[in-house]
Order: sequence, then structure tokens, then C-alpha cells
Amino acid sequence: EQQVAAEIRAQFDAYEAALRSNDIAALTGFFWNDPRAVRLGPDGGLYGHQEIAAFRRARDVSDVERVLSQVRIVALSPDLGVATCEYRRVGSGRRGAQSQVWMRRPEGWRIVSAHVSLTG
Repeated sequence: EQQVAAEIRAQFDAYEAALRSNDIAALTGFFWNDPRAVRLGPDGGLYGHQEIAAFRRARDVSDVERVLSQVRIVALSPDLGVATCEYRRVGSGRRGAQSQVWMRRPEGWRIVSAHVSLTG
């Protein structure tokens, strides 16, 4: 269980690094390349890898730098886990939260479902 949580945490941290640098290829690559992948956000849902990739390419990145808090990784099985955190955007001060369901796939750990919200 600890090993799985550590693997997911490493992927979570790599995702955050890609977010900070707006590495679109990496950000898109973290998501499961499947029509069943989901990313829910403040502006609605993205359904399938293609919609998630299109969002990444068009996204305004002027306020993406953020400070994380309350990061939690829960391993549910050897191949499945959940990462959650709260964050504060550095530029605007807006607060939010996110959850990610990570699944081990033959190609590595991938986000199969994500939810991002702004709370203030």
C-alpha cells in the first residue's frame, strides 16, 4: 500500500510540475487515452481524452501557479488510488480543490477521472 501511494505521489508531483510549466504534451499524457476519461471543472465537464487534450491546448495559463495544501494519496488497490488536495492560486489568491483517480495501465499510471473546483 505504501509503495503504491508513493508511486502515485511521484506521478502527482510530476503532473504538478507539468502544470506549472504548461507542458501540454505531458499534461495530456497523464490522462488515460480513452473516451471514458473524465475531467470535471468549474466550466463543466470534459469527456474523453480528445476533449481533455483540446482544453489543455486552449487554456488560459495566466493564473496557474499555485500552492498546494492538504495533499492526500490513498492507495485503494495495487493498481488504483486517489489523490486529493486543496490549492491557492498565487496570482489571484483564488482557492480550489482537486481530486484525481489514478489507475495503473500497461503504459503506466494514468488519471482516469479528475475533478477541479474553485471555492473562492
